[in-house]
Amino acid sequence: MSNILIIKHGSLGDLIQANGAMKDIKRSYPNDKVLLLTTQPYAHLMSYCPYVNGVLIDKRLPRWNIFYLLKLKKILERFSFTKVFDLQNSSRTKFYRKLFFRNIYWSSTETSLEKGQKKSDFDQEPVLKRMEIQLEKSGINTNFTKKPDLSWAIKNVQSLMNQYIEGNYIAIFPFCSSKHKAKVWPYFSQLIKEIKNIYGKKYNVVIAPGPKEINEAKKLDANIILNKENSLNLMELVGFVKGASYVISNDTGPAHISSHLDKKGLVLFGSHTSAAKVSLGSENFKSIQVKQLKDLEVSTVIEKIRGDLN
Repeated sequence: MSNILIIKHGSLGDLIQANGAMKDIKRSYPNDKVLLLTTQPYAHLMSYCPYVNGVLIDKRLPRWNIFYLLKLKKILERFSFTKVFDLQNSSRTKFYRKLFFRNIYWSSTETSLEKGQKKSDFDQEPVLKRMEIQLEKSGINTNFTKKPDLSWAIKNVQSLMNQYIEGNYIAIFPFCSSKHKAKVWPYFSQLIKEIKNIYGKKYNVVIAPGPKEINEAKKLDANIILNKENSLNLMELVGFVKGASYVISNDTGPAHISSHLDKKGLVLFGSHTSAAKVSLGSENFKSIQVKQLKDLEVSTVIEKIRGDLN
């Protein structure tokens, strides 16, 4: 039995999307031990993932921190990895390859390029297509790479929801990472008012804010779902999305969860990227793309919601 390493540091949406690839890797090496190197926010969720045998945490401290690098090197050497699948494909993981894995089989975007092909051109492909090509170049049968299965990650949160609301709900995700303010549609407050005017008590409007979003969520006229005053953990968040009648989101982690659960819903895109490029969307979970999110009118979003729910 050999040890195989998958590297995927984050973000949440990226971890969700990589689940199909992880499943294909594990199925290709059923008798080997597959470990995941990720970051602390995702360690608990991924410890339940049936496609990996264990989770290693990378603090991702600055690369000039020699003590951190030596400690990480010691941890990795303990497992004597025979293969590494770099699903992060970042400058950091490229650095790790040179530092830690010089003589070990390495699968990455760069090892997947055709002769003369530039990485910048390869990166124009949709995310899941890139992963599929990478794994196929490594001899992996890609039966699930484009079809991530989150059934293992769903926690039943009905008893928690009963503490806040009764009946069906529309889940709203109006926030984004502070690094990606350009992804935020600025009119969720008006949207919530319109939804309440149209649907009354038929649907509760509910927000499950992240730890840094709770105060902002309180400014909106919606039900806020917390667990003992704390944000839902990631498995609870998946369960929350699963139970929703409809989801409306910026381009953020919960949108990827919604897409791969094939929830009815809508994700809003500006010019920062497209739904096709980030492999976001399904039969029921659709997107609206505009050049500038500030120019996307509430009436346009409402029209789409009414078409889906009526």
